[in-house]
Amino acid sequence: MNDFKIAFFGNSRFSVFCLEEMKKLGQTPNIIITTPDRPSGRKMQLTKSETKVWAEENKVLFLEQEKLKDVVFLEKLKGYDLFIVASYGKIVPKIILDMPKFGVINIHPSLLPKYRGPSPLQEQILNDEKNVGVTIMQMDEQIDHGPIIAQSKIEIPNWPVNLPLLKQILAKEGVRILIEIIPDWVQGKAKSIEQKHTDATFTKKVEKNDGLLDLETDNPYKCYLKTKAFWPWPGTFFFTIKDNKKVRVIIKDANYVDGKFEILKVLPEGKKEMSYEDFLRGLKQ
Repeated sequence: MNDFKIAFFGNSRFSVFCLEEMKKLGQTPNIIITTPDRPSGRKMQLTKSETKVWAEENKVLFLEQEKLKDVVFLEKLKGYDLFIVASYGKIVPKIILDMPKFGVINIHPSLLPKYRGPSPLQEQILNDEKNVGVTIMQMDEQIDHGPIIAQSKIEIPNWPVNLPLLKQILAKEGVRILIEIIPDWVQGKAKSIEQKHTDATFTKKVEKNDGLLDLETDNPYKCYLKTKAFWPWPGTFFFTIKDNKKVRVIIKDANYVDGKFEILKVLPEGKKEMSYEDFLRGLKQ
């Protein structure tokens, strides 16, 4: 792989896990493509993408680009032989898909064609999906639609795990099989297989209110799965009444024991983090 140049497209924590693993295996990309700084948080401060931070810390050349069809940007991409995409969050146009000699390869954290779209990791946790894994695919113009180059199913102990850990596990395995398959891919020895599109399932973008729980009516195990899938963002929370006021309570830690959803720590609106027992005690006062 060292005799050709790689461009890496990514923005998120999953992207960073992939980059870390590529670096460990001696295959750090030659350039990283990410998005410009964006307003984030309550104060809407300009915040760097996680891949930009990684690129700066590891002294890797990077480009921040919003419009992918920009002529100047496209000129800068010339000379790179293989594009790798991992959790980039933007649709890659055909003009870019057609550029590199060895195509555009995506590391997708599910066993395609299941869990296409923006939230495959969260959906696998929410669905208590035991059949988890990662797919290396050749990208086409449709979302997560391209032919499969390689796949790997993973047995994960102590399931369900939380979102950051699942990201790390699947990113590590995805890069492992990517590095393993690329020598054959660039020599034309590795073949891709069309997905069975009739079996495709689709995920939706995670919204802030997806973490809302109704502790009286929601299935206890589903509540527990939400705490795993939506940690650290958007988190899980519920509403209660205190002094005739509706109070939002964030769940900071929870467990599932003997068929019951057990809340351990909470962060009530306007208060400090506390045990759930102390919170309930305060409600009665």
